[in-house]
Amino acid sequence: MDTQKKAYIYAISAVLIWSTVASAFKISLRYMDFLQLLFISASVSIFILFIILVIQKKLKLLASYTIKDYLKSALLGFLNPFLYYIVLFKAYSLLLAQEAQPLNYTWPITLSILSIPLLKQKIRFHNILAIFISFFGVLIISTGGNLSAFKFSNPLGVVLAVGSSVIWAFYWIYNIKDKRDAVAKLFLNFCSGFIFILLATLIFSDVTFPGRMSLLGAVYVGFFEMGITFVLWLKALNLSKTTAKVSNLIFLSPFISLIFIKIFVGEKILLSTIAGLIFIVGGIFMQYFRKNDIREKL
Repeated sequence: MDTQKKAYIYAISAVLIWSTVASAFKISLRYMDFLQLLFISASVSIFILFIILVIQKKLKLLASYTIKDYLKSALLGFLNPFLYYIVLFKAYSLLLAQEAQPLNYTWPITLSILSIPLLKQKIRFHNILAIFISFFGVLIISTGGNLSAFKFSNPLGVVLAVGSSVIWAFYWIYNIKDKRDAVAKLFLNFCSGFIFILLATLIFSDVTFPGRMSLLGAVYVGFFEMGITFVLWLKALNLSKTTAKVSNLIFLSPFISLIFIKIFVGEKILLSTIAGLIFIVGGIFMQYFRKNDIREKL
């Protein structure tokens, strides 16, 4: 099998797994609160990332980093996994999975907005148009398609879901400037973030041993959403002749996710969700393919 075919297999595997996590979030939150879900899933993720570092013989990298590097991990760990997943999981607890998932998917557009002040990038007319197209999709989903009434299904949930995309965009910008090994720094970020997660869980929730269903869901989230899938995606990018060949596949994820949400969560997929998602993804396409930035941004 040639290298490019292997890249596609890794990429498609990652996309399919990522497409299931919205369902896993929603199902898990039926049995535990969002802090308990984050506590268990982050614990699993740290264990998985540690095993990956051992397999890849990269543990020695941890000893080579400076105090400044560890402080950087503390900041990044506060953003992700701590703040990002708290906001995201809380949004999923308030909204339908089919609402929260596409609203969170607006992060590439949020990234382009934040890149103006933080990365000194210029904004052009097509960028502005792309932003409006995507956020029109946000309005369609948030109002259930009833734009005339302009009444959100759950205002706090909508703010949190979109807010999670802002947090992720901040994390992405600061993380991309960090030139350390991707898996090693992710492991340190999660270890640092886990300290905040533990404190928040002890103060605002309980560290309890959940039932079988909730435990399986939390382990699934930690293993796939926060752990192994990231490594699969990196492997795909490294094997591909150009990153664009596999990066484009990520746009399939929100649509496949709706199928899983219908099957496993039992939600009836609304036409407003599909329409809004088309606008959101359409705006992202315009934003990145016009400038050919998809290679660097995703």
